[in-house]
Amino acid sequence: MSLEDKDVSSYAKNTLNGEQEVFVETPDQDFHYKTLSWQFVALLMIAEIVSNGMLSLPSALAVVGIAPAVILIVFLGIFGLYTAKLLIDFKLNHPSVHNMGDAGYILGGPVVREILSLGTIIFAIFGTGSELLSGQQALSTLSNSGLCAIDLLLIFAGASFLLSLPRTLGNISWLGLLSVALIFIAGIVGMAGAGANPVPGRSINATMSSNFYQAFVAITNPVFSYAGHFMFFILISEMRRPQDAMKAAWCLQGFATIFYVIFSVVIYVYIGNTVQSPAFFSLPPKWAKASFGIALGNFLIAGALYSHTAAKLVFVRFFRGTHHMYSHSVLGWIVWIVLCFIAITVAFILAVSVPIFSYLIGIAASLFASWYTYGLAGFFFLHDTYHLKGGRDALRSRPIGTFLAVLTILAGAFICVAGTYVSIRLIIDAYNQGIVGKPFTC
Repeated sequence: MSLEDKDVSSYAKNTLNGEQEVFVETPDQDFHYKTLSWQFVALLMIAEIVSNGMLSLPSALAVVGIAPAVILIVFLGIFGLYTAKLLIDFKLNHPSVHNMGDAGYILGGPVVREILSLGTIIFAIFGTGSELLSGQQALSTLSNSGLCAIDLLLIFAGASFLLSLPRTLGNISWLGLLSVALIFIAGIVGMAGAGANPVPGRSINATMSSNFYQAFVAITNPVFSYAGHFMFFILISEMRRPQDAMKAAWCLQGFATIFYVIFSVVIYVYIGNTVQSPAFFSLPPKWAKASFGIALGNFLIAGALYSHTAAKLVFVRFFRGTHHMYSHSVLGWIVWIVLCFIAITVAFILAVSVPIFSYLIGIAASLFASWYTYGLAGFFFLHDTYHLKGGRDALRSRPIGTFLAVLTILAGAFICVAGTYVSIRLIIDAYNQGIVGKPFTC
């Protein structure tokens, strides 16, 4: 047995702090979950997070200017790396944690577990709906709106459902490589299109003055462009070597931050303050079609990942420790398919029946991503330092870590409250301006 195999074996049997690993596997099982390398985890993280985040960022520069927006994007990338480290440390200390709900049980008992579990499912379904809308927009652009938007959304939802069906993330890990390649190429094509067709007389600002409301509307785009931490525990649980998870986090934050800065600045410089969100709508028709056509596969895979996440949380909750987790049982497959179908269907119904769904995505991100990506990480540090390293004396002996953890909690709370306020006000403004559409319309 190699040294790496020994490490994997010992971790699989880990009962650290009295907790057993999520997936306890044997060679004769039909399903083996712990198959992901850190490289493929990084790809799946990038595929899920960079998808829509990239396209919304140039509009932030149009509100606050290049300098503040770039500083914010870089800062949030570093901040996201820090909170990822705290999440990963918590997972390694508590191998039984599969999702945010499990972490919540350790932090505060069954009530917190149900709140964080439900929040994860809601956020994953809203993320699925966001990707479905992006796919519908791409298909509408490619077809010159040749079909009803609902029909295009239904087609895209069906394809996302099929991609979400594999029971293990290892079976869809190669899609992560394809997805990252597609969104990267789409970004390059989009920048080339903007550079080849600069807007005459465009207005470009290094800094711009704005009130709190306008500034925070712009800030929400960079803040939630890193909102993928809610999926980290599920991904790490299916790694061969969870100890390597931080390598994946470095790749994710490094790629996302650099790509976000380059893409948003280039698009803004050539389009100016009239840049739209998604940014591809600001390109000439041929370039918009090329960019959307390439990015379409990324939207599809990201939507499948979000719905897979919602289904996986519930499936593991139902069947953890039973043979249905690891065998081709009829009940296991029926429940899995139904869960994936429900996740996609709910996202589809919300997207077509709720005219303000795109605004509700902002509320969901404010309520949940603010905590999953930022605030909860501070609680994880404080909990483990207190309970595993010596109580109050341990906290006092780590003043910098304790101070940063408290700041992280406060940052999560601020983003939650301010983001929710801004999202609600955007809905009110949309109704006042008469730009809210009707449900079930093309």
